[in-house]
Amino acid sequence: MKTAILTDSTAYIPQDIREKLHIHMIPLSVVFGNETYREEVDIHADEFYEQVKKHHQLPTTSQPPLGLFVETFEKLSKDYDAVISIHLSSGISGTYQGAVSAANMVEGIKVYPYDSEISCMAQGFYVMEAAKMALEGKSPEEIIARLDEMKKTVRAYFMVDDLSHLQRGGRLSGAQAFIGSLLQVKPLLHFVDKVIVPFEKIRTRKKAIKRIEELFAEDASTGVPMKAVVIHANRLEEAEAWKNELAQTYPHVEFMISYFGPVIGTHLGEGALGLGWYKL
Repeated sequence: MKTAILTDSTAYIPQDIREKLHIHMIPLSVVFGNETYREEVDIHADEFYEQVKKHHQLPTTSQPPLGLFVETFEKLSKDYDAVISIHLSSGISGTYQGAVSAANMVEGIKVYPYDSEISCMAQGFYVMEAAKMALEGKSPEEIIARLDEMKKTVRAYFMVDDLSHLQRGGRLSGAQAFIGSLLQVKPLLHFVDKVIVPFEKIRTRKKAIKRIEELFAEDASTGVPMKAVVIHANRLEEAEAWKNELAQTYPHVEFMISYFGPVIGTHLGEGALGLGWYKL
């Protein structure tokens, strides 16, 4: 059985890796006024953060149309027997449900929608693992069993730098944003039961990064082989410095750098920084 791997743009897997691993991608969109941009197709992260600075209002975001899922599955059916469709958490987007609905509307290919229950490169970890297994000829059932096993150790924590961004997006009340800014509060967030919830409120950016390092150390200090990713919102230099520092401390961990692209960046804002990981 030949199995395709499909994901959405919020995994932010670089195009060269998608091509190398035969990963198919369906984009979500950001809307500035009357202009709609498909992320990773019409607009990329660096362009997005420049656009945000030029607009008074935050963009809105939208999931892929159901018809695009149907069209994509039908196209894949010409070359594949099955497709595992891995998407950002169903608790923050209807994208996964779109895959489920479209799966019931196509014939000639078996569709396995998979809820990563997370997003960004933490979601990408599942996608890349699935793609490697598919290239090795593993069955959809074997791949999904591996993804379920991964889910036991996948972790991600991220810090929001600009509270006003959360407030403008309706994720935080005006009073909370004002008081938080005065106190230099950097909320530490993570996913619980498919939704983003506060983990801790930390007073400064430096302390927030240190706290994420402490949480990472709980898993990494055991010496078990791991993969990890530093994720940034238009803070590449800071992300690279942090990655290099962590790599020196944990030589048994394979580190990479990724980013919060347009859709997720709309809600987190520029300056957000995170760390995701899982045990191999």
